[in-house]
Amino acid sequence: MKKYCISFLLFLLLAGNSIVFGQLLTMESLAMQSKILKQEVRFSINLPENYYIDNQRFPVVYLLHGLGDDETSWLEYGRIEQISSQLIDENQIVPMIYVMPQGFRCYYSNSYDSSFMYRDMFVKEFVPYIDSMFHTKAEQSQRATIGYSMGGFGAMMLPLKNPEMFGISVPLSMSVRTDDQYKTEEASGWDNQWGKTFGGVGKIGNDRITDFYKQNSPFYVLSKFTNKIIPLIYMVNGDKEETLAKSNEELNILMCKLNIEHEYRVNEGGHSFKFWNANMPNALRFVSDAFEGKTYRGDEVQYIEPMPFNDDQMKQVSANGKTITVFLPESYHQSSRNYPVIYFEGDEFEIHAICEVTNNLIKQNIIPEMILVFFRSGDMDEMRKTIKETENQFRIRKDFRFRAYLTLSGSSILEEVKKDEFRMIVLSDAG
Repeated sequence: MKKYCISFLLFLLLAGNSIVFGQLLTMESLAMQSKILKQEVRFSINLPENYYIDNQRFPVVYLLHGLGDDETSWLEYGRIEQISSQLIDENQIVPMIYVMPQGFRCYYSNSYDSSFMYRDMFVKEFVPYIDSMFHTKAEQSQRATIGYSMGGFGAMMLPLKNPEMFGISVPLSMSVRTDDQYKTEEASGWDNQWGKTFGGVGKIGNDRITDFYKQNSPFYVLSKFTNKIIPLIYMVNGDKEETLAKSNEELNILMCKLNIEHEYRVNEGGHSFKFWNANMPNALRFVSDAFEGKTYRGDEVQYIEPMPFNDDQMKQVSANGKTITVFLPESYHQSSRNYPVIYFEGDEFEIHAICEVTNNLIKQNIIPEMILVFFRSGDMDEMRKTIKETENQFRIRKDFRFRAYLTLSGSSILEEVKKDEFRMIVLSDAG
């Protein structure tokens, strides 16, 4: 009798009964009984603020957690309530329903031996269940998957394996490997994660590349993708991701070769919620534009207004027989101090625009006062002579810790630069 009463109350909760539950917008660790898995699957949900006001229906984002986390992680660590509320208040995204299912340790995939058919459960039971219990827009174009790490794998593969159900895919730091990486994965890592899902526990080398693995690897699935409906894809990875830096980049290269339209970003950060939370606003803008049938507006970046500078802040002088352009901070002529410097080597810089932005950044105390020096490309010995003569004409700190170098000529400088010559080197279009 007690069990029946609890089930009835849960039904009222899911039905949105405002008398008993006060129109809750966030509900944690609810449960659906799965016939396919023969067990319950927990999930959390976050509803839009105006969910109970009328009979309006909303698009759905399925938020998939990483290995070792659960259905509460997007609420506790991912702060999806705060991030989405702020973006809605700023009119950046449309209201959405966020569903956070329990993903176990299965990579949101069926197992090779059919012992744990998670993807079947997700597609055949879970999504229909959510559509029946909440005011969703039950359409392919109104369903998105976003996930981090293991959830990133699920966020990619659920739409690829079921493109008729999910129209948008946003993998963050997707936990995926190339074939070569799988072959050389440490035995414990392979057996505990991939082997028991894709088959090949205890195997090494080529034996790990099973037929079932090929059926569930984005590399193989994308290479043979024949469905006319290709999900809209927005991939984000961190520059400190080590193994995943290579595998995600390889997948990006493959999609470029296959002419599969997608967005791919490598941003600063590693495998942490600090990185994923920082990238969620642009991910949700991408999803929101897709829900509205719009072309993606592009990532929002901090824009620094240019600020005009005084004529005496810009100098053109000769150094090593070359004409160079030098930008000086406003305080230069009222000071006897030395300044840090950035050397810009190349012929394609928009010098005036760079100096105006730098001037504003200094005014706002975002960066320290500094000197900028612009000169044409040349070999390293010629560059050193130019720098030496420049430093004899201006009050530039000669300690390497206050000297940076930015070049458009690629990565060859790395082979020629000496120790303690520059504190920082910025390469553009490097080989």
